[in-house]
Parts: sequence; structure tokens; C-alpha cells
Amino acid sequence: MRSLLLVAFLLCSVTALAGPKVEVTTSKGAFVMELYPDKAPKTVENFLAYVDAGFYPGTIFHRVIRMFMVQGGGMDASLVKKKTIRPPVVLEVNRGLSNVRGTVAMARTNNPNSATSQFFVNVVDNKRLDTVGGGYAVFGKVITGMDVVDAIRGLKTARKNGMGDVPVETVTITAVKRLK
Repeated sequence: MRSLLLVAFLLCSVTALAGPKVEVTTSKGAFVMELYPDKAPKTVENFLAYVDAGFYPGTIFHRVIRMFMVQGGGMDASLVKKKTIRPPVVLEVNRGLSNVRGTVAMARTNNPNSATSQFFVNVVDNKRLDTVGGGYAVFGKVITGMDVVDAIRGLKTARKNGMGDVPVETVTITAVKRLK
């Protein structure tokens, strides 16, 4: 009986520690991310503010590198950068999260404190991103729908409007919503 109670307690504790979940629906399907506010509080707060503002629908996955990552959340189908609605986030790295397959991190410029709306999903282990150039902040992980991310990853890419690694088939984000 005691071990059964302990198991029940541990399950409740793990459930209580689970972070918020967000569903990203794209023209290729949907995936769900669990966010980690305990490890990257400002980054998660920033991302959820963009979600709550309805910022992401109509943006695309504009950069796809098959053995690296898929990136989206900041440009429209014409590859025009969408005006951000929040100031950049201070980089949150070295907090027990690593850029491994399935994790979600913030995209940024060479300035470590420049992340705004763009995010990427690591499609392979990219642990060097934990430190290179100051690092890239992991703030979540795809928990369902990695097959959708892999479908995006597998798309043919080309150079378009002066940008490389742009999917030939446009992958539009149609909805991003918090899950209960």
C-alpha cells in the first residue's frame, strides 16, 4: 500500500511540474510543445505573449536545414519579416536544458540578447548551440507531432529573395494556441 501511495504521489508531483503546452498547427500538420518556465522563465513568458497576441498565424517556417533545425515564427510567405511586438529577451542558457533533437529554442542574431518571436526546433542533437556565440536558449520540447517537424525537415529547399534554405513548398503556421 505504501509503495502504491508513493507512486501516486510521484505521478501527481510530476504532473504538477509539467509546463504549459502549446499546439502549433501548420499546413503540414500540428505538433505540441511543452514549455519550461522553471528553466527559461523570461523566454517562455515572451513566447506565450506572442501566442496570446495571435502573432504567429500567417508566419511560415522560412529556414529548413535537414540535419540541423527548422525555423519559423517571424516572416510571412513573401519572406517579409513581421514587425515584432515585444522587446528582445535576455539570453537564458546553462539552465539544465540542451539543444537536442526535439527541443525548441529561440532564434536570434549574433547578439545573444536579440531573440524576439522566431523559434526553431532541433531535428538532430545540436549541443554546440548550448555555448556557441553565447548559446541559444532552449525553452521547450516537442512532445507530440515530431513526425510533422520531420516532414517539414524533409522538404526541398532553395534560395529565395536572397535567403538560403527556404522550403520550396511554403509551410504556413495557421494557429498557435495554449492547451489546457
